[in-house]
Amino acid sequence: MRIPPRITVIGGAAALVSALLLGAPATAAVAPTPAAPAASVLSAAAVGDICSSDLPSQAHDTLRLIDQGGPFPYRQDGSVFQNRERLLPAHSLGYYHEYTVKTPGSSDRGARRIVTGESYQEDYYTADHYASFDLIDHDC
Repeated sequence: MRIPPRITVIGGAAALVSALLLGAPATAAVAPTPAAPAASVLSAAAVGDICSSDLPSQAHDTLRLIDQGGPFPYRQDGSVFQNRERLLPAHSLGYYHEYTVKTPGSSDRGARRIVTGESYQEDYYTADHYASFDLIDHDC
C-alpha cells in the first residue's frame, strides 16, 4: 500500500503554515525537507490515517460497493474527485474518484465520503466534506 508522506511536527510548523497561507512573517525558520516541497508539506499535514475497524459501518458498505463495482445509491458516486482543496497528494485529473458514505438521519448525501486513488487500497475517508482526510489502513 502506498502511504502519503507525513509531516514531522516541529515547534515552528504552525509559523510556517501561517506564513505560507496568510503571508505573515514566520516567527521560526522551518525548512521543508528536500523530498517534500512546501506544497506537499501542506498536503501531508492534512492527511491522517484511520484504522479500517474505526470506520462507521456505512463506510464499510461503501467500500464493498466500490469493490463490487456498484450499483451505487447516488448518481455522483464514482465521479472524478478533482482535489481542489489540494489536501491529497497531487496527481493528474482522473486519479481520484469519490463515493458517498451514507449518513443516518441526513436528508441529503451528507458530508461523509470515500475518495479512492489508483494505487492498491489507496482509500481516503472524510467525515467533513473534504476539509480533512484519513488514509484507510485496511490491515487493522
